Amino acid sequence: MSGLQKAQVVEPFTHDQLKIYWRQFAHDAKSRALETLYNAMIKRDPILLDDYQVKMEVDNQVQVDYINAHINDLTDFLRSHLKNYNILVTSFISENQVEEVRHLTGKDRFASMAKKNANLHTFKKVFNLDIEY
Repeated sequence: MSGLQKAQVVEPFTHDQLKIYWRQFAHDAKSRALETLYNAMIKRDPILLDDYQVKMEVDNQVQVDYINAHINDLTDFLRSHLKNYNILVTSFISENQVEEVRHLTGKDRFASMAKKNANLHTFKKVFNLDIEY
């Protein structure tokens, strides 16, 4: 297909279809040892705007710089798989920074999850679960 023909291919797609191929590319990146790209892509879903604009929200400028080195590959992948050559992927730094919790032990993980869902304490008692400490 020539460049002119590609520019004319504009099949509509859903946000769910975008997410499927987004995750596929992320997992491909992980298998190619591109952990930073993988982590940035799976942390948040892509944002689909009008005119097939796809925004990728990231945490910091380091991620933006790293992702921009791979953004053409991502864009080409999405265009090819979604059969829409008007897709344009860009990244931006999130204004809502979520504090990243680093869990050191099983007890820390359980406490963090139980903070979000108090029913975990009930399950632990009812099913006599042993949390790795």
